[in-house]
Amino acid sequence: MAAKKSTNVRSLILAFGLLERIAPAVGTRMLSRLWFRVPVVPAKVRRPRGELPTPTPFEVAAIRGQSYGDGPAIYLVHGWGGWGLQLAAHIQPLVDAGFRVIAYDAPSHGDSAPGREGKGTSTLLELADALKAVVAAQGPAYGVVAHSLGAPATALAMRDGLDVERVVFIATATDFTETLDQMEAFLGFGPRIRAGFLRRFAARFGPMDSFRMDAVIPAAAARRPLPPLLLVHDRSDTETSYQGSVEVADRWPGARLETSEGLGHRRVLRDPDLVKKAVVFLAERAPAARRSGRQERMRG
Repeated sequence: MAAKKSTNVRSLILAFGLLERIAPAVGTRMLSRLWFRVPVVPAKVRRPRGELPTPTPFEVAAIRGQSYGDGPAIYLVHGWGGWGLQLAAHIQPLVDAGFRVIAYDAPSHGDSAPGREGKGTSTLLELADALKAVVAAQGPAYGVVAHSLGAPATALAMRDGLDVERVVFIATATDFTETLDQMEAFLGFGPRIRAGFLRRFAARFGPMDSFRMDAVIPAAAARRPLPPLLLVHDRSDTETSYQGSVEVADRWPGARLETSEGLGHRRVLRDPDLVKKAVVFLAERAPAARRSGRQERMRG
């Protein structure tokens, strides 16, 4: 399988190099298909580690998920190619702290069916709409814990009317031109295919820069005051820029930034100390009726 994957990558690199010179429009279409394709993650990889509380399954259109516990609702929002239980390390501690936790797979991710974009594909806007749809079905969001592309999806949902009281962003993606830069360097296409792709993207969604977090944050703030935010990011993350979280912290009034070293983009989701900090942050001003001795012990 590894050899086949390597061969496919080499074929793509050769194809993009050729198409850049002789048929950039074809290269543009091919890049568009790659950009919106959701990586396939085998079910055995998606199995959570450790025991979880008894779930209550639910479905909302194409979306499948589970809820755990009782209390103010905390939504777990995965990123591109992720799945709800990728954030499973947060579930038991949040339930113990008196929260109801809702995890779900966005359309074309995990166990969910394809959405409006079709099989195996999705968009950032579809991820944002999935969060809004699940909240509409499962009840008001007291908090959100969002990973990677789930963070800008959450910010877009807030811009479009989603109300949240407290937010945790883990390894947030902030600038999609950086992703395009990485793809250009890896696949070897050039300025003609890149320019064509950006025109094609803008014709459907608007300029790519309009999805940068430094553009979405003020738009969300114009609707209502931004809720308290905790940012968690590992300095060694090679998939999303740590500096992006630094910039979000500067732009989001009162935001806090927790930094780790050596955990990368995914292990940061399972680090016990960082999970505890996220849970304590979410519990800081939880409704008084839900406070418990367990919450107070967590602060120790």
